[in-house]
Amino acid sequence: MPERSIEFGKFGARGVKGHELVARQLDNLVGFVTTPVEKRRGLLARLNYLTRSEHARQAARVAGLTVSDRTIKAWQSGKRAPSRRNLDRLEAAYRAVRRQNAARYLLARLNRQGRGTRVEFHPLVQSQVPRPHQRHVEYRHVNVRCWDRIVSAWADNDFERMDDFWVDDAVHDLGSQWGQYEYVSSIGFSA
Repeated sequence: MPERSIEFGKFGARGVKGHELVARQLDNLVGFVTTPVEKRRGLLARLNYLTRSEHARQAARVAGLTVSDRTIKAWQSGKRAPSRRNLDRLEAAYRAVRRQNAARYLLARLNRQGRGTRVEFHPLVQSQVPRPHQRHVEYRHVNVRCWDRIVSAWADNDFERMDDFWVDDAVHDLGSQWGQYEYVSSIGFSA
């Protein structure tokens, strides 16, 4: 069996690609600013994060925040407000820089000096699948010891690469049934 699912959900199964759930979990571990960027507090928190050092400013420029330092100072003082487009750019730049800064920290936590992190796979939901088409899938867990490529793809916001690395570095360790866990209802791990 196990190959990539071509027509997932054809018979009514529900689930999410595993790498998407891993990306959400990594985002939760990083802890982004929760106040929306439209609010003054959220705007200032993001601006302070992106302008606290020259390295942060350069990373923000690379991530797409191309406004001048004068404009940023006007936003911080409240003299001007950013447009919707600039708010979106600011949010994207903040997330990109935060991911890059947190990647090294997350790698140390997840790799745990070669011991790795236990990852739990909760199977897809088959309640709507007719009985003859249901698969026997169960809760599984595996210890992922090498997170380098997964976290690198997450930090670069490259989900296609992350999907490949997730399958190669984690899901294949489930053995011959790995194809049944390409789509899951949830994935759990903590570091």
